[in-house]
Amino acid sequence: MTREIPIGIKLLRAIQSACFPSVNINSHVWYRVGIFTLTFLSYTCYHASRKPISVVKSYFNQSCQNMTPPPDLDANDTTWCDWAPFYGPDAGTLLGTLDSAFLFAYAAAMFVSGFIAERMSLRYFLTAGMITSGIYCYLFGIAHKLEIHFVWYYILVQMFGGIVESSGWPGVVAVMGNWYGGNRRGLIMGIWNSHTSVGNIFGTLVAAKMLNYDWGYSFMVPGVIIAGMGLINFLFLVEHPADVGLSSDTPEPPPPLYQPSASSDHLDDSASSDTELLPEAERTHTRSYTKGDEKRPSTTSNSDEAPIGISEALWIPGVVEFSLCLFFAKLVCYTFMYWLPYYISASTTFSSELSADVSTIFDVGGIAGGIFAGALTDYTGKSATVCSGMLIISIPLMFVYSSYGSHSMELNVILLALVGFFVNGPYALITTAVSAELGTHPSLEGNSKATATVTALIDGTGSIGAAIGPLLAGAIFITGWQNVFYSLIAANLFALLMLLRILFREWRRSLPRSLIDQQVM
Repeated sequence: MTREIPIGIKLLRAIQSACFPSVNINSHVWYRVGIFTLTFLSYTCYHASRKPISVVKSYFNQSCQNMTPPPDLDANDTTWCDWAPFYGPDAGTLLGTLDSAFLFAYAAAMFVSGFIAERMSLRYFLTAGMITSGIYCYLFGIAHKLEIHFVWYYILVQMFGGIVESSGWPGVVAVMGNWYGGNRRGLIMGIWNSHTSVGNIFGTLVAAKMLNYDWGYSFMVPGVIIAGMGLINFLFLVEHPADVGLSSDTPEPPPPLYQPSASSDHLDDSASSDTELLPEAERTHTRSYTKGDEKRPSTTSNSDEAPIGISEALWIPGVVEFSLCLFFAKLVCYTFMYWLPYYISASTTFSSELSADVSTIFDVGGIAGGIFAGALTDYTGKSATVCSGMLIISIPLMFVYSSYGSHSMELNVILLALVGFFVNGPYALITTAVSAELGTHPSLEGNSKATATVTALIDGTGSIGAAIGPLLAGAIFITGWQNVFYSLIAANLFALLMLLRILFREWRRSLPRSLIDQQVM
């Protein structure tokens, strides 16, 4: 099915044809650069629009003792500068409820978002999602102008925000998966995935700047930015190469380490490694045969590319394992995201501002870890092995950081960078390159409309862990921060266990055929 060419692309083509006829903008290079930039900026805006709540929390519940009160204020009023109802002994619980409302709504809606994204234009889907995300930010910010102090208003707005912002991840990953395949997908996705940290930093700076004028603007300005970016996507986003007359760049799996001889028929190693542990009905659906240099699928592909459902996505080899792994990996990452500044402040003599600055080292290490994980996966062709190795290394590192990170600033920064590197690496790899790869698995017979569903299923499962992690940390830290780190270590251990089946298949594929035949006999 061919979709319409965006208006902005038509305009650019007309300008190029009239003014620069010697320049060919209708090429994979130009479009790939444009798609990379648009999707990167889009998800940067998504994360930027989620950050104001973490900045405004401190304004809702602040100390009024060192501030000059209005002249007509009651001298006994110590909460005059706070924003009702988020102050007093229940302030922490209420503010935590806002986080939970967003995260649980986001996790639940993620499963539906992928289902919808596969059944409509991704350009329209992202445009609608980003404009409604802007509306969510506006609704939260306008509460200041309208003097709204009803707690359920804020909870419902946060739930609405979680639902509409779930449109971002399956949309941008599906578009990137359409344009970027081949053996360098992991590296490209690792670099691209830095939009999360860039968005966090950008959103924090904008919200903090606007807070000096009006806390409502801390939400409304990011809301205008994400809505504007949604309109840009409507004008310029090309979701598939075929839409502009270019050939699809089908992802190329890494070459098998064992190549069967041309004189005999064998099951293709890459296919058998993914299907040998499946029921016979599923194996026959995904199996392909080789004879010499020719490969022919066991069934014909569906040119109509009908969208798949969640139940069908669950049958794709690796989806369940990576989904469960991400549940625990994302639990750890989001616990660090929400609690790390507080932990640093409580375990050291650093000020709150310095603790927040130091906590960004975790994200810096995470960017490097995501790029490293993607590049190593491209080189080895073993995504489960890369994830497992980084998870194993992260376990003792978290223990060392919790035990010695507070001894000095230098030690804290070095250890935190290493923890961020190895904790975020598997999370970044699974949510980007692995999701895109599974969305184009051989069992789908070339159907390119499965990426959004697979991505939403994997990231939705991970988002449930992301919602649970900070809540567990809040309940556990009163018994000691060491117990929080023990729980994070246990979570990464469970994440590792979820990958053992795929890890076994990856290394079995590496063995020579003669050795595999001996094991079977």
